[in-house]
Amino acid sequence: MTALPVEVLLGLYLGLLTGVVPALVAWSLGFTFKYFTGISVPALAVVALGVAIAGANGGLLALVDPSVTASPDSVRVVVAILVVMMMSLYAHAQGDRVGGSLPRRLSYRRLRERGLAADVVELVGGRGQVHVTVAGEVADIEGYPPLPAAVRTAIGEGEWPFPVDLPLAELERRLEDRLRTRYDLAEVDATIDERGVARLAAAPGANGLSARVPAGRVAVSIEGLLPTGLAPGDAVTVGLGAEPVSGTVVSARSNAEGRSPPEEPSPVAASGDEPAFRSPAEAATADGGDGRVTVAVRRRDAEALLRADRGRVVVTSRGVRVEFELLAVLRRAGARLRKLVVSEGGELAGRTLASAAVRDADAVEVLAVRRDGDWTVAPSGHTRLDPGTEAFVVGTEAAVEAFARRLG
Repeated sequence: MTALPVEVLLGLYLGLLTGVVPALVAWSLGFTFKYFTGISVPALAVVALGVAIAGANGGLLALVDPSVTASPDSVRVVVAILVVMMMSLYAHAQGDRVGGSLPRRLSYRRLRERGLAADVVELVGGRGQVHVTVAGEVADIEGYPPLPAAVRTAIGEGEWPFPVDLPLAELERRLEDRLRTRYDLAEVDATIDERGVARLAAAPGANGLSARVPAGRVAVSIEGLLPTGLAPGDAVTVGLGAEPVSGTVVSARSNAEGRSPPEEPSPVAASGDEPAFRSPAEAATADGGDGRVTVAVRRRDAEALLRADRGRVVVTSRGVRVEFELLAVLRRAGARLRKLVVSEGGELAGRTLASAAVRDADAVEVLAVRRDGDWTVAPSGHTRLDPGTEAFVVGTEAAVEAFARRLG
C-alpha cells in the first residue's frame, strides 16, 4: 500500500489535471449569467457540474495511466475530488466578479465614446483643446479618383484644433465635416486614436460645374463689375436694365493680374496652423473689380443673360439668421442648448418623457429628438428615450449637466 503522503500528492496531481476543464466551465457560467442577467449561479450546482465533468475527464486519464485506478486506496480520488471542487468554486467566484464589474451591454459604439489621453490636451483661453494631426499619407477611397497631390499634401501637413471634451466618434465626425467643407471633398473617412492622431482616406469632389448647379437651374457666365469677396453660394442680382435677374453664384473671378484660375487652385502663404492650400471654393472668390461671374439662374432668365455683354452684379442680403438670434437670447438668459445622446446604461434609457418628468425633475426642456435620422420637434410625453436617441435640450448649464448624467 502506498504511503499516505504519496497518495495525497497523487490526488493533488490528478485533481489539478482533471479540474482545468471544470474550472473553465465554472468561470464561463459565472461570467455569462452575471453579465447578461445579473444573477449568480448557485455554487452547489457549479460544484456538482464540475465533479461530473471531472469524472468524464478522469476516465480519459485512466486510459492513459492505469495506475490511477489500479490502487485499492481511494485517498487520491477523494483528494482529487476536493481539488476539483475548490477549483470550480474559485473559478465560479472569479467569473461572477468579472461579470458584475464589466459595463453592461458592451458595444463598439460605447468603446468609441472614450476620450483623448490627458497628456495631449492644451489649455487655450482657460479651455482645453487638442490639435488633431494626420499620420502617414492620406489614402484614396476605392471607387473615387485619386486626390490631387496639392490637396493630399495640405491635409497631411495640417493640424486641426477641436474641443477636448468630445468623444472620439464625435471628433472623427467633426474632422470629416471640416475637411469635406474646406477642400470640397466628396467623401472623407477619419479614424482618430487617443493620442489625437488621425488616419485619413479622402476622395476629391466632382470637378464638373454641373455638380454645383441646383436642379432646375442653368449656369450662365457674364462679364461685370464684381464686389470684393464675391464667392460661390452668394445670392446676387444681375442688373440688365429694366429686368434684373436673380441667381446664386457658382464661381467668380476677377481679371486681376496673377489671379489663379478656379480649376487650378494654388498654394498661398500659410498663417498659424492653417495648411498652405487654397481650396477650389476659395480660389473661385473674386478680388473685386472687372471680372467674370457664373450664376445659376432659372431657365427663363438664361436667355436674357446670354444676350447681354455686361451686367451689374449686386449681392443680395440673406437677412438675419434667426437661429443665431435665438441662441444669443438663450445665452443672455443664462440658458444653454446642447445635444445629448441616450446611453444604454443610462438611468432614463427606455423611459418616456412623461414618466421621467424631465421638466419638473431636471428643470430642462427637450426641444427635439432624433432617432434613426427621423426628427420629432416638440416631442410629446409619450416619446421614448431609447438608447442612441439624440435629445436637444435647453436649460441652465448646471441643469443640463445633471440631465446629461441621467442619460448616461
